[in-house]
Amino acid sequence: MLAGDRLALARLITRVENRMPGVAEIMRSVQPRLGRAHVLGVTGPPGAGKSTLVDRLTARLRAEGASVGVIAVDPSSPFTGGAVLGDRIRMQAHTLDPDVFIRSMATRGSLGGLAAATGDVIKLMDAFGFPWILIETVGVGQTELDIIRQADTTVVALVPESGDSIQAMKAGLMEVADIFVVNKADRDGAHAIMGELRFSVHLHYSSSVSAKDIEWETPVLAAQATNDVGIAELLAEVKRHRRVLEEAGALEKRRQARRRAELRTLLAEEFAGRVLAQVERDPELISVVDAVAGGTLDAYSGVDRILARLLRQP
Repeated sequence: MLAGDRLALARLITRVENRMPGVAEIMRSVQPRLGRAHVLGVTGPPGAGKSTLVDRLTARLRAEGASVGVIAVDPSSPFTGGAVLGDRIRMQAHTLDPDVFIRSMATRGSLGGLAAATGDVIKLMDAFGFPWILIETVGVGQTELDIIRQADTTVVALVPESGDSIQAMKAGLMEVADIFVVNKADRDGAHAIMGELRFSVHLHYSSSVSAKDIEWETPVLAAQATNDVGIAELLAEVKRHRRVLEEAGALEKRRQARRRAELRTLLAEEFAGRVLAQVERDPELISVVDAVAGGTLDAYSGVDRILARLLRQP
């Protein structure tokens, strides 16, 4: 994979996504080659045209000579648990391009719309050498917020039917969006929602409550992705955001924060796994679980007793 073998990359992604043995060793091996790619996340409600935006952005980046890795997080099939592959179908214009790698991943019930292994897949694509990695979330139900933990720049796509900016703020989009793009801007109501968003964005930017690590007032752009209108302007803003992050030193600080969060998550998962394994074979701990299940002991006391027992062990 490190030598440029796309099939090897695909196989490693499968191993990581299925959490097969050797994942830890794989991630240790790629660690020295990480941090070169810029990760662009595209999120938004269903029907906002996220796939088409990603498709057009990919075409623009390819026209500049950049190779692109795309992660399309699709809904899971209720029968196989695999990705539905709808986004790969919509991006089929790039499937024969050797410098575009598209991977569909199934959410498999994970909260926030991102597959649990998305972070590791990003690392594999980064180590492979893609300077740009684009992530598109499923957009099923509430707008996904987990993407902010993975992306360097987050684009939130809306359409005139998305409702006013107050509803957008309720969904937490003001905190997520680095760039707003109102897609399908030829429809009625586009100018109204753009005006409301710009007003809300300026209020949020001017507020002393909102934490800022860079001087950045979220731009609100118009686009018609199906007609390739507004895509050049969108990519220019993405690049400007990256430049501002780098000049302020915020890009590395944000990545450090993500690495700390990843460590905490992995630590919690590993600790929980080891605790549960110990509980299943220790008679004293089994009796605590049975007491909680039987209603003679509350769950909080059960946790205290289990941890006290485990901490007494050498």
